[in-house]
Amino acid sequence: MSNFTITVPATSANLGPGFDSVGIALSKYATFHCEPSEEWHFVVPEADRPFIPSGKENLIYQAAIFTAKEFGHEELPAYKVTTSNDVPVSRGLGSSSTAVVAGIELANQLLGLELSEQEKVIVACKIEGHPDNVAPAICGGIVIAHYDHDVPKYVKLTNGVESLRWLAVVPDFHLKTEEARDLLPKKFSYKEAVYASSTGNVLVAALALHDWKLAGEMMEKDRFHQVYRSPLLPDFAPVSKALKTAGSVGTYVSGAGPTMIGLFEQLSEDKIEELKAVFPHLYFESLRTDTEGVQVEKCLQKEVSEA
Repeated sequence: MSNFTITVPATSANLGPGFDSVGIALSKYATFHCEPSEEWHFVVPEADRPFIPSGKENLIYQAAIFTAKEFGHEELPAYKVTTSNDVPVSRGLGSSSTAVVAGIELANQLLGLELSEQEKVIVACKIEGHPDNVAPAICGGIVIAHYDHDVPKYVKLTNGVESLRWLAVVPDFHLKTEEARDLLPKKFSYKEAVYASSTGNVLVAALALHDWKLAGEMMEKDRFHQVYRSPLLPDFAPVSKALKTAGSVGTYVSGAGPTMIGLFEQLSEDKIEELKAVFPHLYFESLRTDTEGVQVEKCLQKEVSEA
C-alpha cells in the first residue's frame, strides 16, 4: 500500500438564511498524511488532542469504516494518519466535516472504490445528517443542497466566485453545534416560515446571479437561527457594524458559530489591520473560495531492488 495525502477545505455553512442547506468551501485546509501501519493510529496537533481521539474512536476512522461497509467491505487495512490542521475545532468552520470527508476519501483510496462526487456526497449526508458543510468540502465552491434521507440534490456554483473575499472573524472560544442548536425554536408560525424561506430563496438567486450586494443583504435578514444564537456571540453586532463600514456587503454567523464572516468584493490588508486594532481579542483571516473540494496527492516512492 502507498502513502498519500488528503486535503479537505474548511467550510462555512448557512450563509445566513440558507440553514442546513447552503455552504461554501474556503481556502483554509485540514491535511491528512496517510501511511501503512500495523494498527490504526491518528496523530493530531497538540492543541486538538483534548478533543480528538487517537484510535478507532476517531471520526475519520468511523467515517472510513462506514463508507467501507456501504460498499460491501467489512475491514480496512491499518493506517497511520497524521493531521496538519488549519481548521479550528468547534469554531463554525466545518472541522467535523473535514474529518468525515477525509474518512470517506480514505476508504475510497484504500479499497479502490473510485467513488463519484455524488456517491461521496450521499455517504457524507448519511453520516452527517445534512449537506451544508460536507457537500462543499467534497465539491468545492458554493453548494446549495437538499437532503431528505435519500439521494441528496445539490447545485454547485464555482464560476465567478474565486475573487470574493470572506473575512473570518474568530473568537477565542469553542461553541459546540449541539449547544447552539438547543437555542433554536422547535416550531415557526406560518408567517415566520414564509419570511425565513423567502429570504433564503432570494439569497440563492442572488448568489447564482453574482449579485453580491443583494446576497449580503439577505444574509443579514436571516430568521432561522442567527437571532436565536446571538446571545452566545456578544461581538456579533459590533463586528457586523465594523465590517459594514469596512466595505462588507453582509455579515453572518458561520455555521453554529462562534466564527463570524463578512463577504467582501474587495478587501485591502490596511482595512484588516484597522479592524484588528478595534477588536484585538478577535482573530481575523481573509479567505477566498476554494473551488476544488477534497484533493488526494499520491506520494511517489522509488522501489529499490538488490542487484
